[in-house]
Amino acid sequence: MKHTAYIKTVLGPIKISEVDGFITELLFVKDNNEISGKQKPPLLEEAEKQIKEYLDGTSKEFDLPLAAKGTEFQKTVWEALHRIPYGETRSYKQIATMIGRPDASRAVGMANGKNPILLLTPCHRVVGSDGKLTGYAAGLEIKEQLLELEVTYGSR
Repeated sequence: MKHTAYIKTVLGPIKISEVDGFITELLFVKDNNEISGKQKPPLLEEAEKQIKEYLDGTSKEFDLPLAAKGTEFQKTVWEALHRIPYGETRSYKQIATMIGRPDASRAVGMANGKNPILLLTPCHRVVGSDGKLTGYAAGLEIKEQLLELEVTYGSR
């Protein structure tokens, strides 16, 4: 059974879903009308706690069960994103090389853009080969804020 909760954060409202004990979706949303004080399942309560700790700089990693739906290639890319250290970035080309497909930069970019579990699968840490910010499903402003947060808190 799918459970969905809306979490109020300093970066705006987040929609997070879980199915059978795994986080399957995390999106930044524009409309916060869904945010309420109703009881969340334990996994979503724990996810909210970890997300808030990450955003306030008291934690640099997440320990939550994830189950993103995608192709095998997409899942390979998403797994590689988890190996990008907190506070660092990698280019699409570097990710392509990490997964053993050095000529697949464009495909890596497309897989990155399809990541259904933003933040927890850190696609915000992927930048262009020139180091410039490129697309982010939640918008470049949030991507920039997440990267700045990691640089700020990474030095602690």
